[in-house]
Amino acid sequence: MGGDWRPMLRFRMQTPSLRERFHNSPDYVLEARYMRCPAHEEVPMPPTPTIEIVPYDARWPEAFAALARPIAEAMGDLALRVDHIGSTSVPGLAAKDIIDIQVTVADLADEAIVTSLAALGFTQHPTITGDHIPPGLSEAEADPTRWRKRYFRAPESMRPMHLHVRQAGLPNQRYPLLFRDYLRATPMAAGAYRQIKEALARLHPDDVEAYYDVKDPACDLIVGAAELWAAQTGWTADGALS
Repeated sequence: MGGDWRPMLRFRMQTPSLRERFHNSPDYVLEARYMRCPAHEEVPMPPTPTIEIVPYDARWPEAFAALARPIAEAMGDLALRVDHIGSTSVPGLAAKDIIDIQVTVADLADEAIVTSLAALGFTQHPTITGDHIPPGLSEAEADPTRWRKRYFRAPESMRPMHLHVRQAGLPNQRYPLLFRDYLRATPMAAGAYRQIKEALARLHPDDVEAYYDVKDPACDLIVGAAELWAAQTGWTADGALS
């Protein structure tokens, strides 16, 4: 077949069936697929994203605080709480150098969420609207409407971060808080989780799908143990510290 080719870029977004994730980010993959182009113009393919896990950085809590302050101020009473979540929120845990922030709101449908964050330069992602749903839940518990969220891209002027807005009382709002606090309290679990992530990044540095195909079930296993820990200690999401 003759003629020139150029890549047509396609974003493979993380939906519950395609690796949209709650804690380290909803990442996305920029793919290049070659398609016949009538312009006969050749454009170089973009580099493949690389998953890089770095040692814990003691500056991550300060980075979270610096990001959280303007978000809380801009959202005002809309933000019931602003939490540092994900691996960077667990002291000593290796992670991607991306700060994950969860804002809890009373009503996820309130459009004032979008306008208040837009004032800071955040833009809502149009297709990332829900989280990974753990296996083994009842039909009612696995209802996708109970795992919905809003995800916002930060302006380029900010350090790498992910902003998740979730509704109070829904399981996906509780999940990352429980996950974080259990790892903070359980060095063995945190250490095993670090080993899993480092191995995945080493074995699949350029394959986000493979990374999350293994990492998601591992997180669900951790949360299963965390639920027992919560029952034993009386932990609740309402009492969790940021």
